[in-house]
Amino acid sequence: MSLVAQEAAAAPGIEGYLVTYGPLVLMFVVLYFLLIRPQQKRQKTRSMMLNNLKKGDKVVTIGGLHGTILEITDDTIILRVNDVTKLTFERSSINAVSSVSVEEKK
Repeated sequence: MSLVAQEAAAAPGIEGYLVTYGPLVLMFVVLYFLLIRPQQKRQKTRSMMLNNLKKGDKVVTIGGLHGTILEITDDTIILRVNDVTKLTFERSSINAVSSVSVEEKK
């Protein structure tokens, strides 16, 4: 067999793998950049927000309750909803910080 015939016989095998697995690899790369990477960025931003919570911050819980942080521990937060009502929440139930504490602004 000539060298050209051997190369022609070997080439379809390699091209077969590219045709078979190329779309799968391409699909994984597209899904990574469209779904996985943005989710990781959102998770990182949320964990930074939860770690930076301070006493006096005005926050909104996942359920939509607005309050001011009175006490904060590693796992729980006590919110003042109005002048009389104090509620205890898990730290992970905080959805967003609506405004920063007065002490930090000074």
